[in-house]
Amino acid sequence: MEEKIKELIEDMRPYLNMDGGDIEFIKYEDKFVFVKLSGHCAECLDQDSTLKDYILEMLKTEVPEIEGIINVGL
Repeated sequence: MEEKIKELIEDMRPYLNMDGGDIEFIKYEDKFVFVKLSGHCAECLDQDSTLKDYILEMLKTEVPEIEGIINVGL
């Protein structure tokens, strides 16, 4: 499951890169995905929305067991 999550995050990276941001997979533990946002994403006021409304929803379409996403860079 962790490899699938890593693949999905890699697929999303170019979209974040286009806005000057980036995302790094840290770990998957207890049904939560831990990531680190960097670049413009780390400073963006909409990062919570990006994480929950975009990244989490995309991950859950492929891995429904995921319950949440946590940005460790906060």
